[in-house]
Amino acid sequence: MSGDKLNLVVLVGSVREGRFGPVVADWFAGRAAEHGAFAVEVVDLAEYDVPVSLPATPPAMHPELPRPERMAGLTARLAAADAVVVLTPDYNRSFPASLKAAVDWYHREWAAKAVGFVGYSGASGGVLAIEQLRQVFGELNAHAVREYVSFPRFYELFAADGTLHAPDGPEAAAKAMLDQLAWWGSVLHDARRDRPFAA
Repeated sequence: MSGDKLNLVVLVGSVREGRFGPVVADWFAGRAAEHGAFAVEVVDLAEYDVPVSLPATPPAMHPELPRPERMAGLTARLAAADAVVVLTPDYNRSFPASLKAAVDWYHREWAAKAVGFVGYSGASGGVLAIEQLRQVFGELNAHAVREYVSFPRFYELFAADGTLHAPDGPEAAAKAMLDQLAWWGSVLHDARRDRPFAA
């Protein structure tokens, strides 16, 4: 925690050219900062060049992988997070390979932490990707909160300056998710402090 605020990482999961993710991330980070429970940091996977291929490891259940030096900043930010909001598009009914690679490089950094999701895409609003990510993070012993934020046909919803044409619905969804993240993030922070999680 940073003082009395939970450390919240907003993780931008798409790295492809022309992506819309940073626009959505800026909007959501603003809502998270306004909420008041969080110290918010946007972490963009495009800045870390995360390898898709994992190294060979000993046959342990959850080995600590030897990570490239360029991932040190990402590692530190995920380790310090009390909660993570994963921002994902929907590519062909799933989430991007860049995001799966980043998730798979870590284990301890996800365990016993609260995770939320913001999705965007042409039709589903990222919901198909979010549902798959819930399964992935469950395997990593993270707690995915129930509420989420979804932007179907995102290109019609945002103005050129990154604001929403009709913000009431998304802002209500964001607050509901942030309220859950604040509760679970606080409870899990105290639990990890008092009784370290055996990942």
